[in-house]
Amino acid sequence: MAPAAMRTAARSIAGARPVAYWLDDPARPEALDALTGDDHTDLLVVGGGYSGLWTAIVAKERDPDRDVVLIEGHEVGWAASGRNGGFCAASLTHGLANGLERWPGEIARLRELGDRNLDAIEAAVARYGIDCEFERTGEIDVATAPHQLEELRDWHAKLGELGITGVDFLDRDALRAEVDSPTFLGGLWDRRGVAMLHPAKLAWGLKRACLGLGVRIYEHTRGLALARTGSGMAVRTPYGRVFARRVALGTNVFPSLVRRVRPYTVPVYDYALMTEPLSAGQLHSIGWRKRQGLGDSAHQFHYFRLSADNRILWGGYDAIYPYGGRLNADLDQRPETFLKLAEQFFTCFPQLSGLRFSHAWGGAIDTCSRFTAFFGTAHRGRVAHAAGFTGLGVGSTRFGAEVMLDLLAGEETELTRLEMVRSKPVPFPPEPFAWAGIEITKRSLARADANGGHRDLWLRTMDRLGLGFDS
Repeated sequence: MAPAAMRTAARSIAGARPVAYWLDDPARPEALDALTGDDHTDLLVVGGGYSGLWTAIVAKERDPDRDVVLIEGHEVGWAASGRNGGFCAASLTHGLANGLERWPGEIARLRELGDRNLDAIEAAVARYGIDCEFERTGEIDVATAPHQLEELRDWHAKLGELGITGVDFLDRDALRAEVDSPTFLGGLWDRRGVAMLHPAKLAWGLKRACLGLGVRIYEHTRGLALARTGSGMAVRTPYGRVFARRVALGTNVFPSLVRRVRPYTVPVYDYALMTEPLSAGQLHSIGWRKRQGLGDSAHQFHYFRLSADNRILWGGYDAIYPYGGRLNADLDQRPETFLKLAEQFFTCFPQLSGLRFSHAWGGAIDTCSRFTAFFGTAHRGRVAHAAGFTGLGVGSTRFGAEVMLDLLAGEETELTRLEMVRSKPVPFPPEPFAWAGIEITKRSLARADANGGHRDLWLRTMDRLGLGFDS
């Protein structure tokens, strides 16, 4: 980084609050009381992020008489569900390309289910009156290097061969008419497959919807251990136990109560900045009238979008894996990453020079080796789990909730028949092999970005094995 660029970047983040913008809200709801003593229920949901909240809601929608309890170790929506970028995608497979590579025979069905799932989210937001700033503006994949532009052209042609519509190729001028950056060479605009929303307000709204449906929620109630008892299960918490006929685990990045699930995920720390609100002149200088979400096409990519009050969220690029996969709150703040992100922001939008960032934050998400969620049961079908959403869980966690409830019902359904649901990713190896493999992969991806997209022997081997790691 040049000294002048470094000084500009440093000044821009000097006053940034070290908290997620979405959670830094005086309207944040008060936490509910912790569980003290024992409780009994038909269905216990462990985890108060999107995965658990959707599971509780869909369970009550399917059977209003079912008794449902949800426990959350801290507060609803405090972790990844409250601090993500707010991109709510229809894709269930971390993008169509990933799904097509892994499940070509059922990709049409997965796309249909994903579209249906996003429609259901939009309908639920309206039905429960959730004011989460939901905007179905779509997303543009942006090329900032010549090889990325050619890849997007080829992919657009492939979409045509597959009969997929609603995705438009934008050349340089067409893209810059939508959002103006001197770094943009072209893009693909998926007009309906992604919505923008306020992630924390969605979580808080789902919490209110749960309570309105009769779900009992205990916050500051961590699930410590899971054991069979009679014909059901018991989950021990710090001050009591919950006895349940069935249990759904939506803990994602946090260690699963089913120990054999743990090797399938690792935590990866992701980071984001939020600007101050743009003035009318600043907004005019970049266009962005249709408020699409954007992401560039590099392996070490950025995602960026406008908030309802015309701030720009700018995140991604660095993906930090802690040795041993240990969660560490100290990693939520990483000044060297914030400095790098700020410098890259002004490279993308030099016309916004002088703009400052109001918030800077990070946190862990769970990732798995196939980049898309996996599912399963334990304790003879009494317990279901979903994990591995890998940064694209705002929408797909609702699908995961449907899958877990189908698995707990013990009946074959259109979802449980899917190969995606029946198969598992490759687990991560123990340390030091996991750390070494991830670090080698990250360096190879950075070299590929710098060398016209050329994938070295390591990445080609990973491709053949169906493994991956991205920013």
